[in-house]
Amino acid sequence: MNKGKVTVSKYKRQLFFAGLALLALGTFSFKDDLFQLSKNLDVFASVYKEVNINYVDDINSSKMIKTGVDAMLDNLDPYTEFVPESEIEDYKLHYVSTQYGGIGAGIFSRSGKVFVSDVFAGFPAQKADIRPGDQLVKINDIPLDGKNNDQVSLLLKGSKGATIRLLVKRESDPKPVEKNLVRDEIKQPNVSYSGMVDGNMGYIKLDKFLENSADEVTNALVAIKKNNPNGIILDLRSNGGGILQEAVKIVNLFVQKDVEVVSQKGKIKEKNFTYNTVSNPLEPNLPLVVLVNSHSASASEIVAGALQDLDRAIIIGQRSYGKGLVQQTFNLPYNSLVKITIAKYYVPSGRCIQEIDYTHRKDDGTVVKVADSLIHEFKTKNGRSVYDGSGIYPDIFVKQDRFANITQALVGKLLVFDYANRYRDTHPSIDDSKKYTFSDADYADFVKYLDGKNYSYNTASEKMLASLKTEATKEKQFGEIQSEYDALKAKMAASKKNDLQLHKDEIKQVLENEITARYYYEKGRYESNFKYDKELAQAVKVMQDKEMMASILKGEGNYKVIGKPVLAMAAKKAVDADSDDQ
Repeated sequence: MNKGKVTVSKYKRQLFFAGLALLALGTFSFKDDLFQLSKNLDVFASVYKEVNINYVDDINSSKMIKTGVDAMLDNLDPYTEFVPESEIEDYKLHYVSTQYGGIGAGIFSRSGKVFVSDVFAGFPAQKADIRPGDQLVKINDIPLDGKNNDQVSLLLKGSKGATIRLLVKRESDPKPVEKNLVRDEIKQPNVSYSGMVDGNMGYIKLDKFLENSADEVTNALVAIKKNNPNGIILDLRSNGGGILQEAVKIVNLFVQKDVEVVSQKGKIKEKNFTYNTVSNPLEPNLPLVVLVNSHSASASEIVAGALQDLDRAIIIGQRSYGKGLVQQTFNLPYNSLVKITIAKYYVPSGRCIQEIDYTHRKDDGTVVKVADSLIHEFKTKNGRSVYDGSGIYPDIFVKQDRFANITQALVGKLLVFDYANRYRDTHPSIDDSKKYTFSDADYADFVKYLDGKNYSYNTASEKMLASLKTEATKEKQFGEIQSEYDALKAKMAASKKNDLQLHKDEIKQVLENEITARYYYEKGRYESNFKYDKELAQAVKVMQDKEMMASILKGEGNYKVIGKPVLAMAAKKAVDADSDDQ
C-alpha cells in the first residue's frame, strides 16, 4: 500500500491505526473497556500531534488519515471501504447511478496518446462520426499527450448541454479535424440487450443491478412477450451485482406474490430483514433459464439462487463467484462515507453462498475458502440438493472455452482492434450483425496485414521448455541436453507458424465481433456472438426439451455436466476444477 511521504516506526503505526479505528467508529462495542478506549484515543492523539509537529517533511493530513483508514479496513473484507469527499462522484457512478454528462465514448492510452476504444449508439460521439481508433489530440484546446485516462475522462465529462470542442485525428485522414459536440446525459443501461433469439426465445442481458434495473428488465420482458416467446433467458454472466432490492423485484417478475426471495442476517438484529415478493408476477409460467459464470456475483447470485431454490428456473453456465455479503453505506462528516458489510444473505433454501471466510484468516493474514467439510446440503422447493459456501452451482455446467495464445496475443496487442478500424474505413457497410460473417478472403487479407507486425507469444510448451532450461542450468546439466533443447525449441517455433490456420475459426470469431461493433455498436457485438455462444445454445436446447426441463426441476439427476447426470458433489468438483480464475 502507498504510504505517501509519511514514515513512522512500526510501533507508532500500530498505535496510529488502533487509535484511528476507534476514532472513525465514533461508537464502541459495549464489551470494550472504557479505560482502554480513553487510553488508546489519548495515545492516538499524542502520536498524531508529535508526528505532525516534528516529522522532517510536511505532513499531508488528508492522505495520512486515508492511509490509516484503508489499512484498518483492509483487515475486514474488500467490500468494506472508506470513500472520501474527492471520490464521492465516482462512487455514485459505479455503485448507485448509471448517469453522467459526457459524449458517449470510451477511451484508452497507447504510447502516451489517447484513443477512442468504443462509441455508444445514439450519443454525441456517434452522432459526430467519432469512431473507435480515432485519436483525441485536444479537448477544449488542452493537449492530451501524456495525460492518463482519468485526467482525460474528467475533461470529457461535464454538465449536460455544455459544448465541448475536440481535435480528432483519424489514421486514414492526413490532418486532424475539429468537432464541436454538446454533452448529453449518458445513461448506461442496466439491460444492455434484449430481443429474440433462436427457438423464438426471449433474451435479456442484465449487466448490473443499479437504479431502475428492475424497471428495465420489466420493459424488456413486456416487449418480448409481444412476440409470444417459447421461453425466457436471463443472462447474468459477468454481472457483479448492485442493489439488493432490485434483485428482489426482478425475481418477483417470475415468482408469485408473498414468496421469500432472500434474507439478511448480521449481529445487529434491527438490520435483519426478510425480503418477500410483493406483487403478482409478470411471467410466472414460461420456461426460464438463468445464465451465470464465475464473474456473476452478489445480486446476480441472489436472483439465480432464489430462482433455483424455488425451482422456477434452470441455471446454466459455470459456478458463480460466491459473494454472500450485504453492504450498507453510512454518511460521515465532510461529505465522505463508509460502506460496511453488515450482514450475510441467505436464499430461500437457507443457504449462504459466501465462498471466502474473511473472519478466520491464516496467521499471515491471507484469507481462506470455506472448507469442503463445512459445506452443507440444502433442499429446493421440490427437494433438489443444493449447497452453501461456494457460489451457485449450475444445474447444467457448460465448460468455458479459453482462446488460444495466438488469439489472445492478437487481441491484446490491439491488432484485431486496428484491423477492424481499417476494415471500417474501406467497407462502407456490412450485412446485418446476426448474418455477417468474416469470409476466407477477408481472413487471407488479415493474415497479410499481420506481415511484419509483432504478435509474439509463448505457448504452454515453450514456458515449460524455458523452465527446464532454467532448472538444468542451475544444476549445471544444461550443456548435456542443449542439442536436444535447441532441436525441440526449433520444432516448437515451426509449429507456431501454423497457429494462424490452426486457430482460424476462433480468430475469425473475434474479428467478426470487433468489426460488427464498428457498424452496429454494442448491439452488434451481442448479435455477432450469438451463433458462437454455447451457454445460449444449451439454454435454447433445454427449453425446447420440456421433458428434460421438467426432469431437472423435479431433481431427477440434478447438476448435469455437459448434459449428463452426475452426483451433485462430483459436479461441484468438476465445476471447481474449471474455475481456476476464482
